[in-house]
Amino acid sequence: MHLEVSTFLLQWAAGGLFFLWVTTRGRVVGLGYGWLLRITYGVIGAGSVAAGIAAHRHGAGAVVENAGAAVLVLCAAVALAVSVVRRRAGVSGQRALRERRVARVAAMTGRGGGAPPPSRAPEAVKEFPPALDLAAAVVGFAALVGAAAADGGPYGLTLARLVVGAAFLGVISDAMLLGHWYLVQPGLSREPIKELVRLAACVWPFEVLLYVWPHGMTQVFTGVIDDGYGGLLGWIWVVCAISTIALLAVTWLALRERSYSAVMAATGLLYLAILTGFGTDLVARAVLNP
Repeated sequence: MHLEVSTFLLQWAAGGLFFLWVTTRGRVVGLGYGWLLRITYGVIGAGSVAAGIAAHRHGAGAVVENAGAAVLVLCAAVALAVSVVRRRAGVSGQRALRERRVARVAAMTGRGGGAPPPSRAPEAVKEFPPALDLAAAVVGFAALVGAAAADGGPYGLTLARLVVGAAFLGVISDAMLLGHWYLVQPGLSREPIKELVRLAACVWPFEVLLYVWPHGMTQVFTGVIDDGYGGLLGWIWVVCAISTIALLAVTWLALRERSYSAVMAATGLLYLAILTGFGTDLVARAVLNP
């Protein structure tokens, strides 16, 4: 069994930053959420660079992977710096939501005439552009093109597994982290976390099918591929894959409940989904990689 740590960390960082953009483009989640994720995935990206250098791999693919991971870290740092510099501008969707709620409360209490005027960001400060998060993610996915060549195996299948795996790992991680952010921003709509859960469920079948596709996990059950444990890792993979989609379904049902505690319950379920989701990707990678 073999697992290239630098490639795994690069996948995780690229996928996480892509789905950070998916969330920040709606301009309703507070700036602190972006700071948290850019720092987290920037550190993970730096870990990919360090692991890639320590692995002493040679060839153009390894160079593209390591250079791409380094540029990803740089892009994440630039996005973080811009967000901090422009923090006074706030988030337009968050301000609009606050104003609507103030107006609704004023109407309910009969004090509409005294409602404060709409708040606006300082005109001299522009709002943070979410496209910066997308730029870091695009660089990360481009680096996976090199990683697929460096990892060996059928290039098209390897690249597809790396790209879909990056999306799979990233969306589940971001959904769990966003669930915690509701403690910081309790008035936040549930739509952002629902969107990530929906997308995770959409990515799941592609993740599973790509690892079933020959040379894949089906060969573990037929005995063509020896996992070293008499097929046990194949069954662990099946349990992880089924458990992940089941946990995502239960998370969706929890988010449909009206009580605020439902979001915290969904976050706990997403913790478990991270364990099974990572198992779905990493167990297959460890068994199938040359």
